[in-house]
Amino acid sequence: MRLLLVWLLSSLLLTSAALAQEPVSPVPLVPKKPQQAASQTPPATPPTTHRLDAADLSAFFDGIIPLQLERADIAGASVLVMKNGQLLLQKGYGYSDTKDKKPVDPANTIFRLASISKLFTWIAVMQLQEQGKLDLDTDINTYLDFKIRPAFGKPITLRNLMTHTAGLEEVLRDILLIKPKRVPTLREFLIANQPERLFPPGLVPAYSNYGVGLGSYIVERVSGQPFEQYVAEHIFAVLGMTHSTFYQPLPKDLADLPSEGYRANSEKLPVGFEIFNPVGAGGLSSTAADMGRFGQALLNGGELDGKRILKPETLAAMFTPQFRASDQMPTMAMGFYETWRNDLRWIGHEGDLIAFHSLFFVEPAHKIILFVSFNSSSAGSRTRPELVEMFSDRYYHTDQKQTLITVPRKELQSIAGTYQSTRRADSTKIRLANLFSQRTATLDKDGVLQIPDVKDLRGHTIKWKPIGKDLLQQVDGQHKIFAIRDSNDKVVRLAYDFPGVQAERVRWFDNVKVVQFLVGFSILTLVAVVLAAASRAIRRRALRSRPLPAPQPGTRWLPLPTQIAAWMWVLIASAILVIFAVIGDDLTPPTHAWDKYFYLTNFVTAIAIFFSVLAIFSAVLVWPRNDLRTITKIKFSLVAFACLYLSWFAIHWNIIGPTTRI
Repeated sequence: MRLLLVWLLSSLLLTSAALAQEPVSPVPLVPKKPQQAASQTPPATPPTTHRLDAADLSAFFDGIIPLQLERADIAGASVLVMKNGQLLLQKGYGYSDTKDKKPVDPANTIFRLASISKLFTWIAVMQLQEQGKLDLDTDINTYLDFKIRPAFGKPITLRNLMTHTAGLEEVLRDILLIKPKRVPTLREFLIANQPERLFPPGLVPAYSNYGVGLGSYIVERVSGQPFEQYVAEHIFAVLGMTHSTFYQPLPKDLADLPSEGYRANSEKLPVGFEIFNPVGAGGLSSTAADMGRFGQALLNGGELDGKRILKPETLAAMFTPQFRASDQMPTMAMGFYETWRNDLRWIGHEGDLIAFHSLFFVEPAHKIILFVSFNSSSAGSRTRPELVEMFSDRYYHTDQKQTLITVPRKELQSIAGTYQSTRRADSTKIRLANLFSQRTATLDKDGVLQIPDVKDLRGHTIKWKPIGKDLLQQVDGQHKIFAIRDSNDKVVRLAYDFPGVQAERVRWFDNVKVVQFLVGFSILTLVAVVLAAASRAIRRRALRSRPLPAPQPGTRWLPLPTQIAAWMWVLIASAILVIFAVIGDDLTPPTHAWDKYFYLTNFVTAIAIFFSVLAIFSAVLVWPRNDLRTITKIKFSLVAFACLYLSWFAIHWNIIGPTTRI
């Protein structure tokens, strides 16, 4: 019954990465023809620009971080800001251990940085590429001792992996382990969890931890060293990052330094050390001070204190745009992605575990490093974008005016519809999460596009208006959406500010509203069958001395197999509702220990489908009979339809399906 934990977790993961993006296409997606401006609105940002110095930064972060900790019940945070190689702010806030009231020390308190790890994996790949040991555009099977299954007639390359355009579906099994009896090796994890492929390589971004895991294993294979050791020797040691490691759990000399991680309530017990698989995608542990040294190396062309991790031209290539939907949208570079605000072009990565939520950005033009990490799960949504936006507006305010254009309503209406994330799984049991992550774009009478679940930092639904062909911008804001059309001029995907994922239009029969209606109708129909059968059983038991009421002529009770099918589907639906009600915030990804529950789910669902087939046959057989009333035949048919749709639903959404891949 713990199956639903997978679905809910995947829903949260998909939603957190949910809005998205696209690659640089070989054909320009934005037309060269200018369009007439219809109106201009002033920006919502304040006009005052502050001086970026230590005193003002201290005042800024001393004001906002404690407020965030209090508002979201976050235990602690570690912050670093540098400019032009000068340390302007390095400070800890709150506690790394709430029980012992241990304060956060930015120089020594180690935080788990999750997906920021990916930057180090790709730095390692580029080091080997510099040495001529790797080719970014060669089939990755060349470097592996197992095979990635073929699909779409085109191989996956390292460049695809670095830009999240390998087309791999989502993988969750064993991705996070807490106090495991045994941790699979990197090779074991990759072989046991190889995903299917949703898209041809190089065309659609679909953020993939598994893909980065392949990159880290290739480093291991080509270098001849375990990935953790390679990074320790060739990056951490070179840059003097003495409090950083990929080993999980931490080595003995660092074992007393990690911050505890907390769920939404910092008064609860800590989560425990989260072991992330594959290690190269999320296993990094580090401090604010160490990440400052890494940032300096990036801004110094790969060199720090006379020691080099990359050549300047190699690092410049890593920062070069690789994939995006439009030249007016943030880009996906080689492992790094951009975040735009005002005139700043932040480039870096964020990272999320259950408890830890971090941000590491550099701004090459202004030589800025911004790092922040929180140690509580409640920091996962609002805190980081709030910091980036407020920092950018405070120190680099611009007077850019928002130029809107007028386009035909039909063109905007073609964007409306329901979409799902390209970061998803279609072949495993977490497919059901795709329903929960769908978002519907609607167009109001004034030609304003809205997506109800997409809100600004105030919690208001964002309104979008056109600023170019298929390009919309947040009213009084800077976020953008780009509509991607196919060869028939139909909008098939939407690209958002985060270039590692996109939103893909769903088919009508996968639309959550259609599914909810048909599932609801089917369940209510079968609940009526169950209640009727229960009522007859109660009356039979309570009124034993009275004869049972005879049905009207031409009426026939539903046969036993049909009633069993109804009971089974109602039981399955009830179990799902109960699990959703009692799960709360204690979410952990599935492991192989869950297999027995998946097998049980398959077994119960198979029984329900078997009896559903008998119910359908019963409905077919009653229609030729002249001795039955039409209302009886309709009842049989409604129950048969409910059983048929729920059987299709269970198969299509993988409620019954693979148990060895999640």
